[in-house]
Amino acid sequence: MTIRNIIGFIATAIIFVVAILVGRALWFHYMDEPWTRDGRVRAEVVNIAPDVSGAVVELPVKDNQFVHKGDLLMQIDPSHYQIAVEQAEAAVAARKAELTMRLDDARRRADMDSLVVSQENRENASHTANSAQAQYQQAVAALDAAKLNLDRTRVISPVDGYITNLQVFKGDYAIAGQAKLAVVDSHSFWVYGYFEETKLPHVQVGNKADIKLMSGGTLEGHVESISRGIYDRDNPQSRELLADVNPTFNWVRLAQRVPVRIHIDKVPDGMILSAGTTCTVVVKPGA
Repeated sequence: MTIRNIIGFIATAIIFVVAILVGRALWFHYMDEPWTRDGRVRAEVVNIAPDVSGAVVELPVKDNQFVHKGDLLMQIDPSHYQIAVEQAEAAVAARKAELTMRLDDARRRADMDSLVVSQENRENASHTANSAQAQYQQAVAALDAAKLNLDRTRVISPVDGYITNLQVFKGDYAIAGQAKLAVVDSHSFWVYGYFEETKLPHVQVGNKADIKLMSGGTLEGHVESISRGIYDRDNPQSRELLADVNPTFNWVRLAQRVPVRIHIDKVPDGMILSAGTTCTVVVKPGA
């Protein structure tokens, strides 16, 4: 065997050993290390629904606009509710006048001699005054409700965030309790990483995590919590509340993916986060 053949054999052996080592490292990296490409940026989306019904007469916001907590999102026509307040105020005034009259009447009857006014009349006058007091309080409560409805014609933002997918326009009719627009809370962004169950033993609450967005940006975070349950598609409930087990079997047993919530510690200046975008999550077990 010549020196050239020996060198070729040694080089081939080295390349073979390096390939085995690289393959083994890649195998453990893909199979055991806690990382996943199946990550999603999430955020709290607040559905805004008016408390009262009416036509939208003012819409000072636009799609994708940033709004602060307390900013006006839309104004419901207040005309009917203003009239209701005036009617309630008139009812309060009437009940107050009646209450004053009933109290004076009861006071006069209480001061009269028993030969002039019977005990029954005195008690009836007192009960009538108490009834007038209750009716007055009821009228005051109705006035408070009318004022509240008038105030609720102004629909304001409960959080700082972004208007998204705006589908309401000036002149639309808003129905109480039905959502008309949505606000993405700008302070609520987090990441869900869907890790295979074989990698969960390497994930602990508090571990540092790198979040790599498909747009190229990188975020820093840590593991906030691990989901304690996922839907079992092979075990739905039948109508009799018994387990309806699928009789089919797969030759390959696939690992389930469990959601792991990642808290975002820092967002670089100028980076735009959008709920629903994908990312890669790499957890650092030693950190």
